[in-house]
Amino acid sequence: MCDRSSNDREGILVGCGNPLLDISAIVPMDFLQKYEMKEDDAILAEERHMPIYRELVDGFQAEFLAGGSVQNSLRIAQWILGQPKVAVFFGCVGEDEYADILMEKARSAGLDVHYQIKKDVPTGTCAVLITGTHRSLCANLAAANNFTIDHLDQPLNKALVDNALYYYISGFFLTVNPPSIMQVAATALAKQRPFLMNLSAPFISQFYMAPLLAVMPYVDIIFGNEAEAHAFATAQGWPTEDLREIGKRLVALDKLNPARPRIAILTQGCDPVLLIQRDSVEEFPVTRLAVHEIVDTNGAGDAFVGGFLSQFVQGKSLDVCIRCGNYAAGHIIKNPGCTYTGEPQFVE
Repeated sequence: MCDRSSNDREGILVGCGNPLLDISAIVPMDFLQKYEMKEDDAILAEERHMPIYRELVDGFQAEFLAGGSVQNSLRIAQWILGQPKVAVFFGCVGEDEYADILMEKARSAGLDVHYQIKKDVPTGTCAVLITGTHRSLCANLAAANNFTIDHLDQPLNKALVDNALYYYISGFFLTVNPPSIMQVAATALAKQRPFLMNLSAPFISQFYMAPLLAVMPYVDIIFGNEAEAHAFATAQGWPTEDLREIGKRLVALDKLNPARPRIAILTQGCDPVLLIQRDSVEEFPVTRLAVHEIVDTNGAGDAFVGGFLSQFVQGKSLDVCIRCGNYAAGHIIKNPGCTYTGEPQFVE
C-alpha cells in the first residue's frame, strides 16, 4: 500500500474545505425571523444577510471561533490524536485580520494549514445563531469561494496531496471548486487510498447534484445526517422515506473501485448512527444527554466526523471509529461552538 511506517502520521490526512471565521452568539427568535431564517438552517448568505455579521459583533456577546466544516473536523481529529500536523488543510482566505485569527487558531489546534490567499477579498465568515439548543448557520464564503485548482498544483501542495493516505472533503466545497475535488478524488483512486465525503447540508443535494454525482463514484465513505440523506433521496426521485433504504441506495451508486465497496454512515441526532454496507445495516446507539448538558449543537456533525477520522487514520475498525465519532459529538454538544475542553477521554 505505501512505504510509510505506522508511527509516521504527519501529513497522512488531507482535507479541502471552506475556512470560515465563526461569529457565534445567542440570539432571540425574532433575530432569526428578521433575516428570514429558521432554526437549524444551514444556508449561504445572500445580499439581505450581509449586515448579520456586524450586528452580531456590535449587538451581542459574539465569540470568534475557527470554523468551516472540514477545518472543524480536522481540529477535532487532531485533538483526539494528540500529535500535531497529522492533518493538512487547504482552503482560501483573504489577507486580513480574520485570516490571521483563523491561521493562529488552526495552527494552535495542531493543523498544518496551507491557505490560498486572495488579497482583494475578505476572509469568509459564518454567523452561528444559537436559539436554545438549536443553531442556525449563515455562511458568507467570501474568499473561501475563490479557491482555485492551481493552488493544489504548487509543488509543495501537490506533494502533500500525493503523500497523504486519507482524503476528506465536504459537500460544501462543491459550491466552490469541483475540479479540485475531482483532482484529489482521482489521486486517491490512483493510489488506492480512502476518499471520504460529506453530504453537508440539504441545499447541496437540491442545487449541486450534478457535481455531487460526478464525484460520488470516487467516494469510499459518505457521511450525512437524516435531513441531508432525505434531501439526496428527494432530489434523486427515490420513492422512500426510510433512512436505511436511502443508505442502501447510496452505497449501491456507481463506484470506480469495486474492490472497496462504498460505506454510508448516517447520523440521526440522539437516535442510533446507521452504518450501511452492501449487505448489512448496523446501529450504534448514541448516549443521550440531559437537557441541562446540551449547550450548543453547533459542530456536532463535524465533531462526529473528526472523531471517526481520528481512529480511521490509525486503522481502527469501523465500530471503534463510529464510537469515537459519537464520543466527540457528545463532547462538543456540551461546549459552545465546535470547541473542546481538556484532554480527550475516549476509551476504545
